[in-house]
Amino acid sequence: MNKYLAGCCLVALLATSCVSKGNRQEKESVSAQQTASADREAHITPQYAKGFQLSYADGYILMDIQDPQNEESTRFQYALVERGTKPEGIPADYTVIEIPVRSAICMTSLQLSNFIKLGAEDKVVGITSTRHLFNQTVNKQLKEGKTAKIGIEGNFDNEVIMSINPDLILISPFKRGGYETMKDIGIPLIPHLGYKETTPLGQAEWIKFVGLLLGMEKEANDKFSAIEKRYNELKALTAEGQVKKRPIVFSGEIHGGNWYAVGGKSFLAQLFKDAGADYFLKDDDRSGGVTLDFETIYNQADDADYWRIVNSYPGTYSYEALKEQDPRYADFRAFREKGVIYCNMREKPFYESMPTEPEVLLADLLHIFHPDLLPDHTPVYYDLLK
Repeated sequence: MNKYLAGCCLVALLATSCVSKGNRQEKESVSAQQTASADREAHITPQYAKGFQLSYADGYILMDIQDPQNEESTRFQYALVERGTKPEGIPADYTVIEIPVRSAICMTSLQLSNFIKLGAEDKVVGITSTRHLFNQTVNKQLKEGKTAKIGIEGNFDNEVIMSINPDLILISPFKRGGYETMKDIGIPLIPHLGYKETTPLGQAEWIKFVGLLLGMEKEANDKFSAIEKRYNELKALTAEGQVKKRPIVFSGEIHGGNWYAVGGKSFLAQLFKDAGADYFLKDDDRSGGVTLDFETIYNQADDADYWRIVNSYPGTYSYEALKEQDPRYADFRAFREKGVIYCNMREKPFYESMPTEPEVLLADLLHIFHPDLLPDHTPVYYDLLK
């Protein structure tokens, strides 16, 4: 009788254990589905970015991409659908892209920065240059063969690209080119125009664009909300009437007889403004690159308080090294009074991380222009040249 009872108890215990385990697995599965569903329900609504627009429909999302600096430019149109579905009603002139994207090729550091910020480096299966690649995860993937180098703009290795066979390739269609030959491969090419945005928050908001493609809308929205909050907090410190003096700053260097700067409606000009300074070309209506001769630059910037330089200098950059590049540099007030703001791309992941950290850039500049407002800030990208 005891053996019989013991056997019954054992059977009952096993049955209870199986039911409990089954219920737990079922609950975990439901929980995972609910999490994924909640993430998919987190809509993307660009507020600052002007280069992409979204329209949510029944079963698909229409994505329109256009140069934010040129309303007459080519418009790229895509319909994003859940992987494995074929919803009806998609306009014929929209290219269908299945999401979430499982693998992608990044053509620029700015594109890569979005994946890094989202912790989605494993989705990046191809990149171009690794010249200034700092990210440890991507470098490890390169060594292990999980990410491949596909060449450089104008000279892409289509055989490598085809062997990778990613779900899509992010491109910069208005740059040097080389994309025409890639169209025949059959892999979707999607423009990422974050580099054309004219505001720091506009550029940073392209993390939502990548988040949507990866099915990580909630994460992207959360990341951007934190960026936006901090950026606007810092920006408020230098609002009109908050600072006594707005220093003047210019940017760039001379190369091949030309000085390359950007216009007064550019990303950089806006960043300086938000940091409580005036860009020397602030009244210029251009948003893109501007080519000037030395005399023009000197006439407009000889008395500027600060000079911003980003380059890739081998060794220790100094005022002496700057003067050796061109003796005329020493004539600028910003040189004489040690007002050069510097970032060496050999030492800092500027283009790899900066696009998704405009609030950090702003803090660096604000600390330099108005040190009393952020006395405890430790510079990340920009320092005053020693």
